Amino acid sequence: MNKLIRNLKLAAATLAFATVGLAQAMAPDELVRPIQDRWAEIKYRQPEKLQAEQYRALALQARKLVEGNPGSAEALIWEGIVLSSEAGAKGGLGALSLVKEARERLDEALKINDKALSGSAYTSLATLYAKVPGWPIGFGDKERAEDYFKKSLAINPNGIDPNFFYGEYLAERDRTKEARAHLEAALKAPPRPGRELADTGRRLEIQTLLDKLNKEQK
Repeated sequence: MNKLIRNLKLAAATLAFATVGLAQAMAPDELVRPIQDRWAEIKYRQPEKLQAEQYRALALQARKLVEGNPGSAEALIWEGIVLSSEAGAKGGLGALSLVKEARERLDEALKINDKALSGSAYTSLATLYAKVPGWPIGFGDKERAEDYFKKSLAINPNGIDPNFFYGEYLAERDRTKEARAHLEAALKAPPRPGRELADTGRRLEIQTLLDKLNKEQK
């Protein structure tokens, strides 16, 4: 009996070690793929009134991923993205605590690897600083937002997200010519394997904003 118990413990320990090894061996993109896929499903296929609750559930899943993979900048980035999305869906002053949490996760990711996921932490932080109200309500800072947008584009100059969000930022500042250039660059961005739904949804957002700018210019 004692021998059986020892064998069972050894088997359990071996399985646990193998599981940890598998997680560590997994490519960063694959590690966060389930979070990415579910995020795209929520954003582009779910009614807006249901999104906040679904992002909340996904944020909890992302937190578990972070806890199970300490030191993963990619997991932290996606937790930050999901928290930001939840804040956007929730709206109002109640969303401020969420965006502060998102900023913390993204800042932590930058300290680990600022180039993770093609500089996505910079892109996400830039968007937060651009959209969150400034002091005394929030931490919004337009100058810092632009600085982070430029850092994200230095890492990923042809990426769909940094060009779209910077283009959106520029459009909101009435810098229409610059905005159009980045939005057009975003439309030409190479497809991201495995992220077809996100790419399709993002391209629709880009085209909608371009059409709006063109209409306003006439």
